[in-house]
Amino acid sequence: MRTVDELIAEGVRGRRVLMRADLNVPLDDSTGERVITDDGRIRASLPTLQALREAGARVVVAAHLGRPKGERDDRYSLAPVAARLGELLGVEVPLATDTAGSGAQAAVAALSDGDVCLLENVRFEAAETSKDDDARGALADRFAALADLYVDDAFGAVHRKHASVYDVATRLPHAAGRLVATELDVLTRLTEDPQRPYVVVLGGSKVSDKLAVIEAMLPKVDRLLVGGGMCFTFLAAQGHGVGDSLLETDQVETCRRLLAEAGDKVVLPVDVVCAEALVADAQVKVVPVDAIPDGLKGLDVGPNTVDLFGQHLADAHTVFWNGPMGVFELAPFTHGTRGVATAVAAVDGLSVVGGGDSAAAVRQLGLDEDGYGHISTGGGASLEFLEGRELPGLAVLSGGAG
Repeated sequence: MRTVDELIAEGVRGRRVLMRADLNVPLDDSTGERVITDDGRIRASLPTLQALREAGARVVVAAHLGRPKGERDDRYSLAPVAARLGELLGVEVPLATDTAGSGAQAAVAALSDGDVCLLENVRFEAAETSKDDDARGALADRFAALADLYVDDAFGAVHRKHASVYDVATRLPHAAGRLVATELDVLTRLTEDPQRPYVVVLGGSKVSDKLAVIEAMLPKVDRLLVGGGMCFTFLAAQGHGVGDSLLETDQVETCRRLLAEAGDKVVLPVDVVCAEALVADAQVKVVPVDAIPDGLKGLDVGPNTVDLFGQHLADAHTVFWNGPMGVFELAPFTHGTRGVATAVAAVDGLSVVGGGDSAAAVRQLGLDEDGYGHISTGGGASLEFLEGRELPGLAVLSGGAG
């Protein structure tokens, strides 16, 4: 797989480079303005973007935001992203008026060496996510007409067979961006020869979302620590009542089987923080996991669980953490995620934060990002890689044109 630095060494000055980036940032529009609440993914795109600019490339950035239904929807316009990207780069970043039409053509034509423009949301085009190869191919042809070279730096989208991720790479000489190369290196270290003890921490709401990665990783890890809403299905599998906590009844038998197969590898919470309702001023009660009252919801792991998980993390040399321990967005339920995140950061070895809500929690809780070996932007892509699945965006970078 060729890297962007190899591409740069071959010479990109004056050449148009289509760079697929992952700029799918969270927005708050409660005040009537669309405000970016976490610019981590934009900042993660900067190393590749700056390297191309400094080498004199004319950079055309393609990205998606949210899930518009294949047509223009200004709620999902990349305008706030263009503004923030410009602030971080210290230059104006024009936003094309469309994705791959006359507006995009005009924006690209106006570029000089070292300039950057941003195409409008690629998901405004229905063909971007189409299952029809011909439809995606036609859009990829339009993307390819805007550029001479293609760089994929959107690791968070490499598990998608989309026009701007997969099909365009079959039409242009291509390379992996620095972020994609780093993600691939780190995740390969997690799967092929991790330094032990190797501990995985999984949270989030649903077992069903993480089932495949649990199945794939259990044989490889020394400990699997389970928190978040998904822990209650495991606790139910042990015979505990879970009150009004989140429960996937159709996964209880699966969790029972996993616990039987895993032996002492799976570590579950020993106490939880409960409340009647998920509100910012909730009155909370900390209870053992075998005494969750009817009518209360478990919304965070408790202090004894944080201590327990911390003990398992203390001697680890490789850690992968994906998913918060509770509803960290609300103050009464932040302590579990903060405590586990702090323990992960203290690991003497490779600590990997697996993107998505985990990365958002690190930033929202004001933790030092430099305390972690790697904060992934991957989310679902990271999990699918760890499951051992082939990711279309990576597979195409390893072959085809270029």
